[in-house]
Amino acid sequence: MSPINNITAATDNANAASATGAASGQTAFKVDSPYVRYGDGAIESDYMYDTTIVSRDSATGGLSAKPTKVHYQFKTKTSVGRVGLMLVGWGGNNGSTVSASILANKKGISWETRRGTQEPNYFGSVMLASTVKLGVDANLKDVYVPFNEVVPMVHPNDVVIGGWDINSMNIGDAMRRAQVLPVDLQRKVYDDLKELKPMPSVYYPDFIAANQEERADNVIKGTKQEQLEHLRKDIRDFKHANALDRVIVMWTANTERYADILAGINDTADNLLKAIADGHAEVSPSTLFAVASILEGAPFINGSPQNTLVPGAIDLAERERAFVGGDDFKSGQTKIKSVLAEFLVNAGIKPLAITSYNHLGNNDGRNLSAPAQFRSKEISKSSVVDDMVGANGILYKKGEHPDHTIVIKYVPSVGDSKRALDEYVSEIFMGGLNTISVYNTCEDSLLASPLIIDLFMVTELMTRVEYRTKSDADAVEPQWQSFHSVLSILSYMLKAPVVAPGTPVVNALAKQRMAMENILRAFVGLPPNNEMLLEHKAFH
Repeated sequence: MSPINNITAATDNANAASATGAASGQTAFKVDSPYVRYGDGAIESDYMYDTTIVSRDSATGGLSAKPTKVHYQFKTKTSVGRVGLMLVGWGGNNGSTVSASILANKKGISWETRRGTQEPNYFGSVMLASTVKLGVDANLKDVYVPFNEVVPMVHPNDVVIGGWDINSMNIGDAMRRAQVLPVDLQRKVYDDLKELKPMPSVYYPDFIAANQEERADNVIKGTKQEQLEHLRKDIRDFKHANALDRVIVMWTANTERYADILAGINDTADNLLKAIADGHAEVSPSTLFAVASILEGAPFINGSPQNTLVPGAIDLAERERAFVGGDDFKSGQTKIKSVLAEFLVNAGIKPLAITSYNHLGNNDGRNLSAPAQFRSKEISKSSVVDDMVGANGILYKKGEHPDHTIVIKYVPSVGDSKRALDEYVSEIFMGGLNTISVYNTCEDSLLASPLIIDLFMVTELMTRVEYRTKSDADAVEPQWQSFHSVLSILSYMLKAPVVAPGTPVVNALAKQRMAMENILRAFVGLPPNNEMLLEHKAFH
């Protein structure tokens, strides 16, 4: 197995650097503040977190809002180091597409299309192809910087890629099989990619569709405990062989059926580990990968809709102080839904019914044609409007919810070019009805691949950040600690965000991006961005 980063740079052309942007660890600015310290290998910041505590008078029912402040200190290590990304399902459409695309960006490989020469880019990545407002200049004009240059972040051009797949096909042939990228680009990257071969993976026929059996020629034998130890060794060996400082593991393989949550089996860390040792049937392949990653201290991200992160897996991650995140890459139809639903509800318009239909012809669609796997996808897609509906007690009575129907069909001829149709029927002024229909052609893997990159970049950043809270009452200096094991900061990229137990789920896309942006600003001691624009609304 040859990692992408080990491909010789001798063929890199002179345009590679300009085509791909900043290197790992580059930032666009320094903060001039007594509350921010640039030290040897770290940025430390003092940050006052403002929030509002609301209480209700039990006698009158009146609300009282009390502004409060919490003093946080953040410490961000500036040295990114050498980082690896291990993909489960490396030979699938997403894995082969992201591998080929990173290689093209790294080497500055252009290709011919019927519209002319196309240069490689990272369009679709919120980290690499979008900007954030830094502040205003002396003339009160907005100043923007690339999202990935707010704090030091890893760049995908520097990543070492490897992984597993139940199919033994090399990544070059897997890219051809996927039929996602233009033929001229495939031709130019094929020779490098054909040298990359996935390691054997875990295959339990009960968890994915029966039509996937013909692909399963590259599987790990033995008991579940033996498979767990095999995966742990794979992670250790990959890290050692490539001299890596950190490894991040991401599931981009087939959607599994939901695992039953059973008391005494997968409800606690100890029960889950015992269930693996006993070979219990309700331990899925993805959960086995999650456990292996957690025990090796490698962050694990679930990019599919199944409930990989069962309570026992989250409990284990908390105990081991390891990072996990999920679920399900949010690439096309659901991302639009999280924007439109938020717009409608915030405009005082009441969605009554949301009907979503899509059909696709790639292997993901083939796997989803099985009822149990479709049910996993249906669950992850259907929860996307819950927090928006729950926030508006004027439009919706307690327990009321829009009708929400989801249909997915497998149509082989459309390949990776997924068709998505949505209809929103809403109640408007004086009982009127409004209907919005959306038709969306989603190039599935070309939308999902940048999400893999963003998830990787933000997850890697969080491994280098520590925090502590301070109070005048502190008798001793509080200890630095990492963020909570469940990385809810990743929610922008995921359909059904997994959050820490007892934490509210936020699906509204604008809120998710705002949270991610302002958390990164806090790491360098900057206040949260807002759009009050008082400098333009008041006399100065």
